[in-house]
Amino acid sequence: MLTETAHAKINLALHVRRRREDGYHELETLFAFVDDGDRLTAAPADTDHLTTHGEFAGKIEDPFGNIVAKALSALPHGPGWAVDLEKRLPVAAGLGGGSADAGAVFRMVERAHGLPDDWRARAARLGADVPACVLSTTCIGTGTGTDLEPVESDLTGTPVLLVNPREAVPTGPVFKAWDGIDRGAMPGFGPTGSVRRIALEGRNDLEAPAIAICPTVADVLAALRTTDPFLARMSGSGATCFALYESEAQLHLAAEKLARERPDWWQMAGRLR
Repeated sequence: MLTETAHAKINLALHVRRRREDGYHELETLFAFVDDGDRLTAAPADTDHLTTHGEFAGKIEDPFGNIVAKALSALPHGPGWAVDLEKRLPVAAGLGGGSADAGAVFRMVERAHGLPDDWRARAARLGADVPACVLSTTCIGTGTGTDLEPVESDLTGTPVLLVNPREAVPTGPVFKAWDGIDRGAMPGFGPTGSVRRIALEGRNDLEAPAIAICPTVADVLAALRTTDPFLARMSGSGATCFALYESEAQLHLAAEKLARERPDWWQMAGRLR
């Protein structure tokens, strides 16, 4: 029996630089990962089989077309695996939930059989952020997000609160609504740089188009900013937003405050890996 956490992905910064002729966008992003997320187990079986449960399992319309099943098909892993997916992360939420699930499958296959040399290409075919989710460590992503540079993070262990208004925001429409204006490069990671500096000086260029599509994102950000974080920002294309705190005590107070004020919102508390 193999077990793995599909770590929630957040974009500490996400700069959209231009639309590409192939329909994708040129990005500069700072990926970070939370120490919690979906949970997967796998056991040997005659054929591949996927079962799903958990709060958001009902949002997976076609379990056999799920990215977990596609990840299994993308890798040699023996006769078959029976995979159980506890879907704890909301869907279409800016947390890379499906990509994180695929990344967890890749790590389980790595532990059981090793990964093929071209695993990055296989992962990228499943989604632009899947290679980052396989690593699940802080890294800078460029190109479409598949060109990765792991970086040492001075934010490891930072308390983080994730909040989602339980409204799905599909990625495609948000990127399509981006105004096409290049607002400049992400701060560089050099001798005087740090992950904390990039996060604080960076931005998420998809916040405005996401808010235009889902105005509740602005309410989530406003609520998080009342809890005294040192950074509150939307992740990915939304609608999940995150807040980073200097202490565990601040995190717990913030989580309790929002749970009282907005019990209808989903939240997850953890630490950055």
